[in-house]
Amino acid sequence: MDLKEHWEKIYNTRQFEETSWYQPKPEHSLEIIRSLGLSPEANIIDIGGGNSFLADHLLELGYKNIHVLDISAKALQDSQNRLGEKAEKINWIESDITNFKPDTSFELWHDRAALHFLTEDKPVEDYLTVLKNSLKKGAYCLLSVFSENGPDKCSGITIRKYATSDLEELLESDFETVRLENRDHTTPWGTKQNFSTGLFRRK
Repeated sequence: MDLKEHWEKIYNTRQFEETSWYQPKPEHSLEIIRSLGLSPEANIIDIGGGNSFLADHLLELGYKNIHVLDISAKALQDSQNRLGEKAEKINWIESDITNFKPDTSFELWHDRAALHFLTEDKPVEDYLTVLKNSLKKGAYCLLSVFSENGPDKCSGITIRKYATSDLEELLESDFETVRLENRDHTTPWGTKQNFSTGLFRRK
């Protein structure tokens, strides 16, 4: 499957409100981010953030160096259209995360529901390499993926599920664990999806 072609089709045929990951306000992520006490100048990157509202709310909180990465040009364009002139304050990155080459270091890496689409070991290893090379010592990584009790598929793609202990094991060589939890996300049509969430700090 050509992932870029797949996601362009998804975003060209569905409204954001019709996708399972839709959140009018990403409360859980924002709660954790606020708790970190990051500088307004901190470099923050949202992986797979395409048309998420996270960037909108980060702007409202006063963050000035927000980066949004997505494989889909259409998803990024939708967010830019929504934000209007405010879109100029954000760095938009069209890229497959597994071959992303950042030109800056980040204080926070946020990924809600992108990592779990990488089901083979090599892409996961590539993701981890980019992650480790992108974060300064002491920087944070906030990951949310389908848990062992979550769905097997999303948007027609089989996903890789993680228990919170799996996330911890995945990152233990380069990150210390700050927080682990499971939480349900309710889709626009009322279905519950269980997520594993981990907050980690770069050693």
